[in-house]
Amino acid sequence: MKTVILLVISNVFMTLAWYGHLKFKQSALWLAILASWGLALFEYIFQVPANRAGAETFSVTQLKIIQEAVTLTVFTILAYFMFGETLKWNNIVSYLLLIGAVFFAFWK
Repeated sequence: MKTVILLVISNVFMTLAWYGHLKFKQSALWLAILASWGLALFEYIFQVPANRAGAETFSVTQLKIIQEAVTLTVFTILAYFMFGETLKWNNIVSYLLLIGAVFFAFWK
């Protein structure tokens, strides 16, 4: 659970770093890059310990699959609140397929 919580926090910073600057398109590009780098630092502050802790329990492949599932969940929530984007049927199908991937990755 520690791994997932740290990955969620990490992904909030990652999503803000990657997409947050799009709310401020009028800002200079260099400023957007600098702000994104600053946020990415916090992403790594949480992501590296998450993977270190997770590596005690999960394989690297399983860690990556957890990461992708968390990334899409965090992105979906932030995209809704920041940009007003809503899920469409094909997004939902894609997410269900991802849940299937997680299931099969952890199936013994």
